[in-house]
Amino acid sequence: MSISPDLAFALTLLLRMAVTAAFVVTASIITERSGPLIGALVATLPVFTGPVYVFLALDHDNAFIAASALAALPINAVIMAFGMIYAMMAQRHSAVASFGTAILAWLALVLLAHSMNWSLGGALAVNALVCAICLPLAQRYRKVVMPPIRRRWYDIPLRALLVALMVATVVALSSRVGPAITGILAVFPVVSSSLMLILHPRIGGRATGAVLANGLWGMVGFGLGLTTLHLGALYLGSAVGLSLGLVVCVGWNIGLWAFSRRVAAH
Repeated sequence: MSISPDLAFALTLLLRMAVTAAFVVTASIITERSGPLIGALVATLPVFTGPVYVFLALDHDNAFIAASALAALPINAVIMAFGMIYAMMAQRHSAVASFGTAILAWLALVLLAHSMNWSLGGALAVNALVCAICLPLAQRYRKVVMPPIRRRWYDIPLRALLVALMVATVVALSSRVGPAITGILAVFPVVSSSLMLILHPRIGGRATGAVLANGLWGMVGFGLGLTTLHLGALYLGSAVGLSLGLVVCVGWNIGLWAFSRRVAAH
């Protein structure tokens, strides 16, 4: 019995949504249980973007993936600003006010970034500039004791639904909107947003802000991973680019973890 193309597409899309949602939910649970630093390092791994790009690579050629990764690179700087704005707002304001301000800033900066024609050098330069501004600012918000968390019944389904909808949006629209918009959607801060909205009412703005502030260093590695994906897909193919990009992201965060342990020991 043959399966219609529409049914095959729907089943494949549902599988992709489920796989990515499982990755993100697992990472967010680890984040809640491990404290701000380890949680941030897990949250900044490509648990959403990685699977999305794997699925995109199955549907598009190397040039599309390379262009998409390049378009996503300046958005990485936008996400760093997004996390920094939230961390600052969360010290004294509610979850709604903090997240609302941060997401409006994200949208404005994304529109600005999308209006520009980026080269690799330009995208790296804007990331370096944002790092120079945000990383020193984040230092004062990083060290907070994570209070115990009581999870509610709807937490995991809510996160899974949010991630699944984003995956469906990226995969379904990628052929219509081109690599630039696809790159923006592929790095939408799903994990960070879910942590802000779920953790802030439970443990307070300072503790949630600490997770985001610690995550800024992880976003540096994420940007390096996007750079590696762009160059790898361009010159070596999407499969190699994806593999090398993942190695860079994981290696960077492991290095940060090892450095933090060394500093703590002294």
